Order: sequence, then C-alpha cells, then structure tokens
Amino acid sequence: MKMKGLRWWVVGLVALAAVVNYIDRQALGVLWPLSMGEAVYPDKTKTELKEIYGFVSVVFLFAYAFGQAIFGKIFDWIGTRLGFVLAISVWSISTALHAFTQGILTFSIFRALLGISEAGNWPGAAKANAEWFPTKERAFAQGIFNSGAAIGGVISIPLISYLAVFMGWKAIFIVVGLTGLLWLVPWLIIVKSPPESHPWLTDEEREYILTGKKRESSDSAADEYAPTTAQMLSHKQSWGVIISTAAIDPIWWIFVVWIPTYLIDVHEMNALDLAKNGWIPYVGAMFGAWFGGLLAQNRLKAGWDITKTRKFIITLGCMIMLPALLALQVPGSPFMAVMIMAIILFGFQTAIGNVQTLPSDYLGEKAVGSLAGIAGMAAKLTAGLFIYTVPWLTEDGSYGIVFVIGASLALLAMASIWLLCPKIEPLKGKD
Repeated sequence: MKMKGLRWWVVGLVALAAVVNYIDRQALGVLWPLSMGEAVYPDKTKTELKEIYGFVSVVFLFAYAFGQAIFGKIFDWIGTRLGFVLAISVWSISTALHAFTQGILTFSIFRALLGISEAGNWPGAAKANAEWFPTKERAFAQGIFNSGAAIGGVISIPLISYLAVFMGWKAIFIVVGLTGLLWLVPWLIIVKSPPESHPWLTDEEREYILTGKKRESSDSAADEYAPTTAQMLSHKQSWGVIISTAAIDPIWWIFVVWIPTYLIDVHEMNALDLAKNGWIPYVGAMFGAWFGGLLAQNRLKAGWDITKTRKFIITLGCMIMLPALLALQVPGSPFMAVMIMAIILFGFQTAIGNVQTLPSDYLGEKAVGSLAGIAGMAAKLTAGLFIYTVPWLTEDGSYGIVFVIGASLALLAMASIWLLCPKIEPLKGKD
C-alpha cells in the first residue's frame, strides 16, 4: 500500500495533536473565572482567586519549560512516533485528573504533570518537521503545525464555555482529557517509521524528502554534526535561537493564560459572551501561522536564501505586533479589544513559525530536538515569570503595562536574530 503526499498526513496529525493540546490546557483558563475558582476556594476574594490562578499557571509553565528540555532528549532517543505516544497519553490522563483537585497541592501536581507532558508537542513537531520535510517546505509545515495551536484556541474557548452552561467543571475535565487518547489511533496506524523506511511512502516522495534535506552549503560532516549540549551552547547562533524564542513566546502565553480573565474582568463578559468573542484572537493566530509559512515558501522559491527569508519574516511579524500591543492599552469597545488581539496573534504566528524552524536550519536530525527543547524551556521560564507578575501589574484593573512589556519583548526577539544569527546555515564543529 502506497500513499501519495504521506508527509502532509503526518504534519496534519501533528497539527491535530496541537489542537487537542490547546483544548486541554485552555479548559482551566475558561473554567476558572466562570465557576471552578469559587467552587474549589469558596472563601477567597476575586483578587485572591486571580493570584491562585496565576500561581498554578506558573507551575504549569515551569513544568512545561523543563518538559521541553526533557522531551527534546526523549524524542532524540526514542524517535518521533513513540515520543508523541508518550506525550499525548500522559497529558490526556493529566487533564482528566484535574477533576479530582482538592486544593493547591493536588491542583499543582496535576498541572505540573500536564505541563511536562504537553511540552513534548513542540520539540516533537520540530523533529517531525526535520524528518519529513525538505528545507524549503519546513516553514510552511511549521505554519500548519502552529495553526493547530491557533485552531485549538479557536475551538477551546467557545467549546468549554458552552459545555460550562450544561456540565459541571469536573465532568468537562474528564471528557476533554480522555477524548485526547483517540488521537493515538490514526497516529499509530499512519506513522509507522521515519521516511527512510516507511512502507507506505512512494519512491518519488521518499526521494523528494531525502534529497531536499541535503543543504547546498553543507557537506557530509556538517550533516552528521551532533554536538553535546556544551558544544551546542558554544555557538552564538544557538543563543540567538534561545533568546529570540524566550523573548517572543511570553507574548503568546500572556494571551493564552489571561484572555478569558481579561475579558471577564475588564469587559464584564459572561460565559455566553466569552463563547461568542473569546475565539476571535485565535483566528488571527491561525491566519498568521499560514501566512508566515506560505510567505517563507514563496520567498525561497523566488530565490531568497534562508538567512534573508527567516530574518525578513520574523521582523515583519514583530513589527505587526508592536503597534497593536501599544494600541491594546486603550482598545475602546470589547469588540475592538478582541480584534486588536487578533492582529497581535497574527503577527506572533507570522514570526514564530520561522523562529521555531531555526533549530532545523542550524542542526541535523540528531540534535535538532535538543536545541528546540532548550529554547522552549527558556521560553516557558520567561513566560512563567511574566505571567506570575500579572496579578500585581493589574491590581488597579488596567492591563496597559502588561502590553507595553509585550512590545518590548518583540523588540528583543528581533534584535537577537539580527545580532546573533548573522548567517542561517548548518553549524559545524569548531576546530
């Protein structure tokens, strides 16, 4: 049995995993301000509930940070197929366990388990991208994967909000968590092995993938370069990847964690209002993911090199975010607020797909998961610190300072790419 375009089935399943990933993680963000917070902590004030939510969000992100580094190594050790099986199995069960939360200890444990396991999605996607796609298609493939996260955001807020009208929060966690296990069925059937030995891959597609993975500027020694962590970190380009990821990623997370709370607190939305409006920012993210990937593919086909393409698109995405983040300080109406957020997330996804492709531009398959994991860990640590400060930064009810900090981070992401990544090409060992 042969399947044409098998690589697109693979990236489609990885994107679907991201959809499941975001529905699972967003369940808490929607349920907490609607019902869960007061149910678990009936004696707490509104401010105290926000602080508890901020704390467990940081627990999740710190666990997520270390999970990225851990799963980067796991995917390099056991491969893409089994790596995804392990990650999605654990995070689906962890989501269901949220229904048994009794207090801050169990709440933090379940959230940490979810964070560690969900982290595997991103280094796993980077590794799948490096395995299944030639260099010229990787940014587009990464865009498809990232659009899965955006689609998850589009689906999750209205889905969880509507379920909250008819179901209790405990039942929602169980249903959402266990549904994720269904993803394993098509994954185990379709992704049998890497493209080199997959029995369903046509000879033409196998040749296209393997030939396209050879870089014009590389030789066999560069292709086989598999540095240790210390050797990897001795390259300034690795730090460019790490710093740019650590700077830009908190912009995404500030909206993922706080969109429902922001809309309820500042714009006084209820569950149905949230269901009608809370998904709009993620539509911008979805189109941004496609736009950034397609633009990279278009520029490479037009003859641009990798360096010019990546830097141009990352810069463009950051420049889209900057004025929108500043405008969100005084958005006017609730509708304008969600529309401005859509522009911000469009710019973010335009840039991030190309930032996340950098590990596979610099390193071969044996080490790409490790660099992607370290960069992801750094990003989640900075995002966690940022999120932890939000209850204090917004004590007066204004989120303006939060958005100014976000604009500053976009500038830092741009600067790190331009200063630390002078040329984007495969790294080689130092003599």
